[in-house]
Amino acid sequence: MAQMEFIIEISLENKPAARDPIAETIKRDLLAKKGYTNVSKVRSGQYLRLILKANDEEDATKIVISMCNDLRLFNSVTQTLNIINVKKL
Repeated sequence: MAQMEFIIEISLENKPAARDPIAETIKRDLLAKKGYTNVSKVRSGQYLRLILKANDEEDATKIVISMCNDLRLFNSVTQTLNIINVKKL
């Protein structure tokens, strides 16, 4: 079976217990100082979009999870890896 191309969207987010200085700065300096007092919490993270070849969506997801762990693209102690979307091209 020929492999197909998939777009996979991933978010890497800080876990709730992890300190998040980027989000703290955004909330304090950008939101609170500009009058957006209705914002009660901000969390930062990273977004990745990859295009890769795989046999199916499940295979593509497994490849990405393995890649993120092998290459240490995130710290599993302080961050969570979320697969947002897997879509065949």
